[in-house]
Amino acid sequence: MAGRVLLQFFHWYYPDGGHLWNEVAERAESLAAMGVTDVWLPPAGKGANGGYSVGYDAYDLFDLGEFDQKGTVATKYGDRAAFENACRALSDHGIGAIHDVVFNHKMGGDEREAVKVRRANPDNRNEIEDEVFDAHAYTRFTFPGRQGKYSEFIWTHKCFTGVDYIEDPSDTGVFRLINEYGEGEWSQEVDEELGNYDYLIGSDVEFRNRAVYEELKYWGRWFAEQVPVAGFRLDAAKHIPAWFFRDWIGHMRENVKDDLFVVAEYWHPDIGALSHYLDLVDRQLMLFDVGLHHRLHEASASGDSFDMRTIFDGSLLSVHPEHTVTLVENHDTQPLQSLEAAVEPWFKPLAYALILMREQGTPSIFYADLFGTEYRDKGNDGNDYDIVMPRIECLPKLIEARRRYANGGQTDVFEDPHCLAIVRHGTDDAPGSVTVLTNAGENAREIELGETHGNASFRDFLGHREDVVTTDENGKASFPVNGGSVSVWVREDSL
Repeated sequence: MAGRVLLQFFHWYYPDGGHLWNEVAERAESLAAMGVTDVWLPPAGKGANGGYSVGYDAYDLFDLGEFDQKGTVATKYGDRAAFENACRALSDHGIGAIHDVVFNHKMGGDEREAVKVRRANPDNRNEIEDEVFDAHAYTRFTFPGRQGKYSEFIWTHKCFTGVDYIEDPSDTGVFRLINEYGEGEWSQEVDEELGNYDYLIGSDVEFRNRAVYEELKYWGRWFAEQVPVAGFRLDAAKHIPAWFFRDWIGHMRENVKDDLFVVAEYWHPDIGALSHYLDLVDRQLMLFDVGLHHRLHEASASGDSFDMRTIFDGSLLSVHPEHTVTLVENHDTQPLQSLEAAVEPWFKPLAYALILMREQGTPSIFYADLFGTEYRDKGNDGNDYDIVMPRIECLPKLIEARRRYANGGQTDVFEDPHCLAIVRHGTDDAPGSVTVLTNAGENAREIELGETHGNASFRDFLGHREDVVTTDENGKASFPVNGGSVSVWVREDSL
């Protein structure tokens, strides 16, 4: 979809109390008018932490806020009726619902089981001790509150590769469960960090168990019958065998929708690792551009000492733009979170302009940047911190600018280390634009747009500059930008 814009409609510290699904429904109309085409929703299933769960501590995928489990009926975001209403509201306004899928692990097991385990070295999971010993683990998931509705599948230790907590003896670590799958080894086609990054957290799902494989395919079909589905965001892909998602995505496209939008979270900055993963999944999905996010973080922290001509160096966008979702921030990178690499607020208008006004990649917008947020949490030093993530004032206009003016062919004017320009040449039916941004003082770029734009007047769509730029008979003019800012120059007669 040309001009696609994905909005991540949550952040890690979104308030408890069941409000999010209602907010999605309330904002759907205004988001569509702005230019948002798809909304990434948080995990809808019941988490082990009940009404306080962000959703990544997956407990019951079939409980969408309907059953009294883990101390609550509703999830943190609302009950099932509100979830269904949110998805319908998005669909009614032409916005695709992109659903977060957490398959890698389960947490909050209902019953203990007697298990046999081998201890693995947490720093090199390929080093698994030969000794097998008896223990107990919470690996039996019966979902008593649901009582078999929608699915009668019971998860046992045969459904998992490993756990991080055992009893009798009580211990924590990384423990390889002994079952009939994998001959005691971890799954393959996973990331090679820590030797083999199959195991991440909780009860790690055993995808080689055919019953598990079929249950997760069944869940995908069932879920798509409950609410509108335009696509999926796949959590923790680096820990899940690539062959599973290769099969699962194909199954979903055959049985749900052939043009599903699918983006996987494979959090790795190395484009070689990401390219290899794309090959393993037959290029059936998109990936978040971790390398570009890190470059944006570095640029924001470096001020005018950063060479903006290099901003896309090492990015997935530079080699696989058709498989790239670009982002400035997300729930894992925001301050005080596990992958914290926050982009400083002054730079975010520039960063969003770079991913919204260029043709390559699908941009992802972060809830906290669009609406702003405040929260408190502990840092790694144990101290409490009050965090303010301000609303990026020009972001709604940048999203609108993408919808209205990011049209036609593109010319990148990346000759100056501090001042870049992105020219979109427009089409016969849709106007173009000249986006100018700088990480230093006030600047300008001289651009020649051609005779069709001769003697034309241009204004800054973002309103950062009030002056009018007029081209000569050849469509040539100098397009200015304020220091540390961005302007999107569009023809005055297109406003």
